[in-house]
Amino acid sequence: MRNVAKELGTRDRMLASAVQLIRERGVAGATIDAILQRSEAPRGSVYYHFPGGRTQIVTEAIGFAGTWITSIIDRAVDAPDTGSVLLGFIASWKRLLTASDFQAGCPMVAVAVDGIAEDPSLREPAAAVFDEWRAAVSARLLADGVDEGRAARFANMAIASIEGAVVLCRIERDTRPLDDIGLELVALLSTMTPTPAGASE
Repeated sequence: MRNVAKELGTRDRMLASAVQLIRERGVAGATIDAILQRSEAPRGSVYYHFPGGRTQIVTEAIGFAGTWITSIIDRAVDAPDTGSVLLGFIASWKRLLTASDFQAGCPMVAVAVDGIAEDPSLREPAAAVFDEWRAAVSARLLADGVDEGRAARFANMAIASIEGAVVLCRIERDTRPLDDIGLELVALLSTMTPTPAGASE
């Protein structure tokens, strides 16, 4: 997520800043002071827009990030097949990683790693985001003719693989893990989707 400090209203600017901080420093790093500094919002904005304080900001930031990342998948709705959708999703992650010099990863991974331990109430909104991503991929697989059970399993594997690859990219400071995952997912997809009627064997 690029720096949006000058592009959004105060409330959304604070949420976008919270997401950026979670991506870079984990949930523990998304403190009120850090959010205010990053968003350039006045201190009074916290309890005006978020009467529940930091917990509310972080919880809403999870949904904010989830919607933002789901939109990346949704924007590929006109792609010719599921493989193209996943490669577009992977390409977006590569751009995000390189834009941050590999300092910022996926906010959902950060929530899973340290956020839930800090605040168990974050588990439910984070789980809802992952469910949303899996549903988006599953829906595309169903449209490609994959049966419902396998579509659900593949979507789970694809999301888990891409999220894991993002972590490896940050560690290795290289986007190759995402490239490798993309190649293997597309190869597997080619064995799953029905051959169009009349196509040569």
